[in-house]
Amino acid sequence: MRLRGLFTYLLSAALAFAQQTPVGGRGGASTPPTSIGNTNPNSTSNTNTNNNCGFNCGPDIARPIYISGKVALTDGTPPPEPVRIEKVCNGTPRLAAYTDSRGQFSFDAGRSNSMFDPNASAGDAAVGVAGGAIDNNLPGMRGVSSRSGGAGGMDTSLMGCELRADLPGYRSDMISLTSMRSLDNPDVGTIILHRIGNSDGLTISATSGLAPKDARKAFEKGLEAESKKKPDEARADLEKAVGIYPKYAAAWFALGKMHQQRDDVGQARQAFEQSLVADAKYLPPLLSLSVMSLKDSDWPNLEKFTTRLLRLDPLNYPDAYYMNGVANFQLKQFEASEKSMREAIRLDPAKKNMRSYYVLGLAQASRGNFAESAESIRSFLNASPNAPDAEMVRKQLAVVEENAKFKAEETKSDETKPAPAKSQ
Repeated sequence: MRLRGLFTYLLSAALAFAQQTPVGGRGGASTPPTSIGNTNPNSTSNTNTNNNCGFNCGPDIARPIYISGKVALTDGTPPPEPVRIEKVCNGTPRLAAYTDSRGQFSFDAGRSNSMFDPNASAGDAAVGVAGGAIDNNLPGMRGVSSRSGGAGGMDTSLMGCELRADLPGYRSDMISLTSMRSLDNPDVGTIILHRIGNSDGLTISATSGLAPKDARKAFEKGLEAESKKKPDEARADLEKAVGIYPKYAAAWFALGKMHQQRDDVGQARQAFEQSLVADAKYLPPLLSLSVMSLKDSDWPNLEKFTTRLLRLDPLNYPDAYYMNGVANFQLKQFEASEKSMREAIRLDPAKKNMRSYYVLGLAQASRGNFAESAESIRSFLNASPNAPDAEMVRKQLAVVEENAKFKAEETKSDETKPAPAKSQ
């Protein structure tokens, strides 16, 4: 039996979406946090009309809520390179700060941040085959107002919020911020990072701990300049860091991210590759190169980079399995594509990327397993009935179901045929 022509056409049409959907990072597209209270500083609609309210009479006044602390590995040592600090409110994470060379951090929880992210897992790119589950827009914390209100002037902007350190391959302690008030001691203590599983890959480069003092100082100045939106100063400092210490993989990676944000793709790619030359087991540049290959429809390199990453760390990157499956599908290596998609699904118990089921269904259909393909594609449509390509996927599903029915009837017909007579 041959695959029907309409289905072959639809397979090609599906991949036209490959560069249209922004990729997000580990775990699903983020949404802006809910602002608590009135965020318009010119509005007086929240004026307290209680004449006995004392200090809290009058319009709400935004007060800073300073938070500080430090991050350490399980052996008590600080991470040798900056670690992302996230404020998570009602399940939505937002970038708050980065640690310094001593693992320390501080920030104003009520101020909107828009910071450079040298450790973002995938950068600004697009996801293959019409969608994905990674969020790398990294808008920072949007204006969640810090206000006094309620009994005793308690700040409510941190209700339902927690603090964590974010580093792939590590599990972070969580610190509740719900009870924090504007005049409280800002020190929240130490956040411990616990290594998850055994992996040959490194999310903290082994070369960072060997960086000379001057190189490390230039690296930190570069990150600070970038966070203050001074790209020329940031570039000069980062180039100084790698000039002093050419094996500074983390600084090369940060330089690549800076070039990427300025749409200098060639320079970004060179910096990421230099980062890998400095430390072949450093995972962040591998993931960034993978996403760049995806965006460029460079399927051989996408397969190469994701395969290399997954050999180093097969446990912590479901999105790498997803991209590897897309690459193998495009290269017509359907069995490998199906295997990668199954791993992407297995490592995503929260089902944040149901698109994996769709690509799995395409790979299964390409191998002639139409009944399994129909089940996988239905799983995607049930979870994403309003996806931009949902109508096209429904047409694909109809063709897959038709092929499944035809194959079942053919099998049944073969089973009912009389056995050939044995020769005497």
